[in-house]
Amino acid sequence: MDWNRVEGNWKQVKGKVKEQWGKLTDDDLDVINGKREQLEGKIQERYGYAKDQTKKDIDDWYGRQGW
Repeated sequence: MDWNRVEGNWKQVKGKVKEQWGKLTDDDLDVINGKREQLEGKIQERYGYAKDQTKKDIDDWYGRQGW
């Protein structure tokens, strides 16, 4: 998985992230700034997911983006 695409295009990608994980605030998205570890942490915090579940959800979401 090439997460660099997400980091490099964060301004465009964060709208798609917000669609998938609507509990994330705009402030959360600014803090995340394309960093996968930050995204994982915020999703765990907002949704109460386990780390393994969060990683799987992000991988699944990323795979559906068609990049």
